[in-house]
Amino acid sequence: MSSKKGLLLVFCAALLFSIGGLCVKMIPWDPLSINSFRSIISVCILLLFAKLTHHKPKFTKGVLIGAIAMCGTTSLYTAANKLTTASNTILLQFTAPLFVILILCLFFHEKPKRLDIIACLCIFCGILCFFLDSLGSGHLIGDILAVLAGVCYAGVFLLNKFPGGDPLWATILGQCLGAVIGLPSLVREPQLGDHTALLFAVILGVFQLGLAYVCLTTGIQYTQPVSASLVTGIEPILNPVLVALVLGERLTPLAFVGGAIVFLSVMVYNVLTVKAESAAVSSGSA
Repeated sequence: MSSKKGLLLVFCAALLFSIGGLCVKMIPWDPLSINSFRSIISVCILLLFAKLTHHKPKFTKGVLIGAIAMCGTTSLYTAANKLTTASNTILLQFTAPLFVILILCLFFHEKPKRLDIIACLCIFCGILCFFLDSLGSGHLIGDILAVLAGVCYAGVFLLNKFPGGDPLWATILGQCLGAVIGLPSLVREPQLGDHTALLFAVILGVFQLGLAYVCLTTGIQYTQPVSASLVTGIEPILNPVLVALVLGERLTPLAFVGGAIVFLSVMVYNVLTVKAESAAVSSGSA
């Protein structure tokens, strides 16, 4: 598969991810219940995909680390969506590239470039705006969970970097963990029979987790982590737009400033990084 097709799959994954904020808001369940239900459906889809593609099971240290990152991403994202706005959740999770840089530096000994450091400082300023806004809004815990989701999401983009890593089986195992962790809450869920809630939960499991991660785990095998995170930039735009259109949820002015700083910092960083990599390849081939 070419890198262009890989990026197209990552783009499709981002489109499917973007429905998550609205669907979670429409389900009146505990966050662990939501994550457990959608993970059960998603695991079934991913296992079927693994069987159809003859992708044999792989359980290594790298897969386990990736599974923990995946479980943390889905669980923390769901919880954050219930405790803060969808806009705050997705924009703070979009700080993942900052943590990709830090993880590469601390654990893979890849020294950050000057551009990396500038991007980190800009993203930190954006995060600070969110937290200053949260102090009087009651969203502080939700915003903290969203940042932690961003830390875990960074691990998702590094699934190929972990020794013995396997994106598909890390995703399957991680979502199995999420399903098991939330199962006690799910079986006690008092509104489990709500037909509307069930519909949105099924949509989450089939599209926002199942098919989305089929696209993502396949696509990132043929793309660089930075390029993949660039393409997923469509998600933090569509996610809050959908919630705003249906539920009328809006960003506060300070949160808007913080979100703009985070989004623009990540996008500019990724564009400049991709250009630098292309220039390096061109000069090398010459």
